[in-house]
Amino acid sequence: MTDLRVMVIGEKPTFLTKVVCKKITESGTECNFVPWTVNDINNNWENTALVIMYMEEDERPSETLLHFIMDKMADTGNMMIPIGTHDDIAFIIDHMRGDLIYRSFRRPVNNEELVSCVKDYITKTESGEFKKSLLVVDDDASFLGVVRDWLKDSYKVSLVNSGIQAIKWLAKNKVDLILLDYEMPVTSGPQVLEMLRNDPENANIPVMFLTGKGDKESVMKVLSLKPEGYFLKTIEKAELIKNLNDFFVRKKAPSH
Repeated sequence: MTDLRVMVIGEKPTFLTKVVCKKITESGTECNFVPWTVNDINNNWENTALVIMYMEEDERPSETLLHFIMDKMADTGNMMIPIGTHDDIAFIIDHMRGDLIYRSFRRPVNNEELVSCVKDYITKTESGEFKKSLLVVDDDASFLGVVRDWLKDSYKVSLVNSGIQAIKWLAKNKVDLILLDYEMPVTSGPQVLEMLRNDPENANIPVMFLTGKGDKESVMKVLSLKPEGYFLKTIEKAELIKNLNDFFVRKKAPSH
């Protein structure tokens, strides 16, 4: 059985939610019912990979609760399956980011179809299909290893040890974000970023500097190229991961 869990959320446990939890557990994924209160959800969040919002007759969560769940899912990379009437599902969609909703089901639910959907989601999660991909560019092999170990649980991480290798890698692969060293032999970080910005295929790839160069002149030199961030290698693991998570949350957020 996988370590990942499914959390079924509803106003109160019912025969229908018990059946759903039983069938998902029998399929090989632990599944628990949790009342839709902030404390209950927060206390049971560990190892949760998927949230099923089960709305029965005349039951809907509050907007405050939905915002809390949305923030939790955005932080931990989870998704939701809402179950209810057409209007119930529309209510959830109106109050949640669309990229956090995996699929929806109208009541009455076909449990076999729901279980199949859950198994598909868990398989994709375990294979890393939903993880954002990062390319780390640095000529320091030991530092590349450290960054990979820091980020591999949250992201798909690829490594190259020079600016030229980065350009060659990007010719064959797609990536969601580049972490770029500043000072490298032959082709420096700023030169790599300038090449990317002048290449129509790669011009829009977000780039953050992760470097030991912290002097004002070096920082100012690349600001005109508009990197998404500039971090020193002295940054702690937790702070780096938080900055990356915050970046992807901002990137997904709708503009007003």
